Amino acid sequence: MRRRGLVSQMYRAARLANDVSTLASGNPHRIARRAKNKIVGRALGRAGFWRRLWG
Repeated sequence: MRRRGLVSQMYRAARLANDVSTLASGNPHRIARRAKNKIVGRALGRAGFWRRLWG
């Protein structure tokens, strides 16, 4: 298994901190928006959209 670099680990920690902050806010609209954005982003990633956009 490949080890993540420092910047990659920091970026992942920042995303996780944002998720925790969103959940802790208790704001249902903010939580729903965050969940929707994650679902859409992952779907686009699986479809190869980001690779075509940046590659």
